[in-house]
Amino acid sequence: MTKAIVVEEIGGPDKLVWKDHELARPGPNQLLVRQRAAGLNFIDVYFRKGVYKAPRLPFVPGKEGAGTVVAVGEGVTGFKVGDRVAYAGGEGTYAHEALVPAAQALHLPDAIDEETAAAIMLKGMTAEYLLRRTFKVGPDTVLLFHAAAGGVGVIATQWAKHLGATVIGTAGSPEKCAEALAHGCDHVINYRTDDFVEAVKDLTRGRKCDVVYDSVGRDTFPGSLDCLKRQGLFVSFGQSSGTIENFDLALLNQKGSLFATRPSLYGYTATREELEASARSLFKVVGSGAVKIEIKQSYPVEEARRAHEDLESRRTSGLSVITIQP
Repeated sequence: MTKAIVVEEIGGPDKLVWKDHELARPGPNQLLVRQRAAGLNFIDVYFRKGVYKAPRLPFVPGKEGAGTVVAVGEGVTGFKVGDRVAYAGGEGTYAHEALVPAAQALHLPDAIDEETAAAIMLKGMTAEYLLRRTFKVGPDTVLLFHAAAGGVGVIATQWAKHLGATVIGTAGSPEKCAEALAHGCDHVINYRTDDFVEAVKDLTRGRKCDVVYDSVGRDTFPGSLDCLKRQGLFVSFGQSSGTIENFDLALLNQKGSLFATRPSLYGYTATREELEASARSLFKVVGSGAVKIEIKQSYPVEEARRAHEDLESRRTSGLSVITIQP
């Protein structure tokens, strides 16, 4: 028996309940991990609300975390009791203990602590594939990154600047604009007070952007398309404001023979080799100091409800983490 946040029915943050939770011993190719921290991500909200369908009810939310291996299942190689590990893409990390597929676990470098790892695994590897594989960002790239002061944003904009790009961000308040400027953006547009499409045209002298990264969804569509130069790429990797509806593909033709993609981390880390390569790149850029990690919000796991309320109300900025005490 362990303690966990349990969702017994789909709904609001009030459906996050801290209670006793029965957890099996690790099965074949599984690790039992005593959690030290879990990441806080919008994907957790999507599962809680039913935007994404959970594999079962009840379920324990949380898709990334970090801690120490306390037991290993049959067939596990490469991990032993006492190893510090981090993981993204599993389930059930809002808990004292979690069962983690060994195939999704990664050894933590000595220089990275568990709270930092829990805050960056999903967001940081998302930034990696967005910037290095979905679109290969380099010194000639001009890009727009929505929600630049958000969890993925503060990693991705620093990383993009490290790669030499011209980085334009959007944010929703003067404070968040300042946060984005401090984390790699050359320019930041307050989308609540300014027309971000016109601002992008002005900042680029009409040339517009090679790529737009959009995790906002409904509120920024189709404006994001109007920020792209001819044959530019629209990357929709989330929908914090709601899903994009009635996306007519003819728009891509009308607005300049554009390209569009809806990627996910799991599509870019489907093999062990891809996962390890992505994590190595993340750990390297963080370890070098090129991407600086600052945890802005920290919530005890028992207060996951408040964490979700703050996240959905856009009261958070930067990186957030859920801490778990034994």
